Amino acid sequence: MGDSVDPDRWTVTLNDLLARIAARFGRIEPRRTAAAYVHGLLDDIDRKNCWNLAEHTGATGPQGMQRLLRQARWDADEVRDDVRSYVVEHLGPGGVLIVDETGFEKKGTGSAGVQRQYSGTTGRIENCQIGVFLAYATGAGRALIDRRLYLPEHSWLADPERCGRAGVPDPTTFATKPALATAMITAALDAGIATSWVSGDEVYGQDPRLRAALEDRRVGYVLAFAANRRASLDGAEMTVAQIAAMAADRHWHRYSAGAGAKGHRLYAWAWTRIDEHRPGWRWLLIRRNLTTGELAFYRCYAPTPKPLMTLVRIAGIRWAIEESFQAAKGQVGLDHYQVRGWTPWHRHITLAMLALAFLAVVAAQQPRTTDNQHIALTVPEIRRLLAALLLTHTRSIEQVLRWSSWRRRHQAIARRCHYQRRSRP
Repeated sequence: MGDSVDPDRWTVTLNDLLARIAARFGRIEPRRTAAAYVHGLLDDIDRKNCWNLAEHTGATGPQGMQRLLRQARWDADEVRDDVRSYVVEHLGPGGVLIVDETGFEKKGTGSAGVQRQYSGTTGRIENCQIGVFLAYATGAGRALIDRRLYLPEHSWLADPERCGRAGVPDPTTFATKPALATAMITAALDAGIATSWVSGDEVYGQDPRLRAALEDRRVGYVLAFAANRRASLDGAEMTVAQIAAMAADRHWHRYSAGAGAKGHRLYAWAWTRIDEHRPGWRWLLIRRNLTTGELAFYRCYAPTPKPLMTLVRIAGIRWAIEESFQAAKGQVGLDHYQVRGWTPWHRHITLAMLALAFLAVVAAQQPRTTDNQHIALTVPEIRRLLAALLLTHTRSIEQVLRWSSWRRRHQAIARRCHYQRRSRP
């Protein structure tokens, strides 16, 4: 098991990434602090905020970390560009761009963009900030490559004084979440990312401007769609739920939307062409849960004909951004910040995205294992090993690898049990 763990190579990979962004910092002090910040995000710290990161590095106070996020001269968007190019370079071309938002629970009213609003993270209305993110996913892995902080129109942008206190740059105009997603996708395409597909949930699937922007670039999409939305079938306008009710048994096909932690995610799928009067190819893709019968709908487009399995694959890969959110929050402290301003938010989020990109690249570089007794090294396991072997040095290599082997072996047993249970008729 230890043959696939190469701390020296991981160190070189991390140093290469930090060297990649070094030129974004004009002075050596913030450059060193940024490196220490990223090391802290990768280490075993309960709350990865400036106080704890500074204490962990042995600093006499949190001022250096706070200055890095608040006053130091560096452009988080330039580092974001480095993260984006790094991810595409190492995860390979032809990936899928995925858009989604996540919530960051906050107390008080001073944090940029905070208000009581719906958070998909908790599934209810919370006092929170909302960040819209773009992920890049290939067969090798997935990572977050861009971010935008959503600013509510009436509670924030209509109050210039409040925006000024939070450091919101002037002028900043209101943009919906789909508009923020469109800007990120456009920036990625303009940066030369070669992709044929974009995926997202209903928030983005219902926006005609986002779909039109993708169609203008001849980029295909598989975007979730609400049941009450309308489409044209054989020249008649009807809701997608009405179209789904017309599907006969022979129209349904059982396919996997991809492998999950508990086996392949099997659903019944049906599709039909819609909006045939417009250039390009458009489909309504319908997913039916095999157990509950619950339906989900996707509006799809491609400049050329595509098979059903291609649309199913793109629909299934959308969950990669949810997994990225989980890894970013659980492993590198994406939501651990204790800053209020616009600039500090973007800086912390960008450095957390960089740490996650490093873990995703290391995971993608692992050799394909033929050992059925252990699962492959995952992002959480790599971060755990990295912290134990390179950052804290509190235990022997033998002890660390023995516990890692134990975890991976028992995870493999659990996965086999889940797969066997799923395969039973």
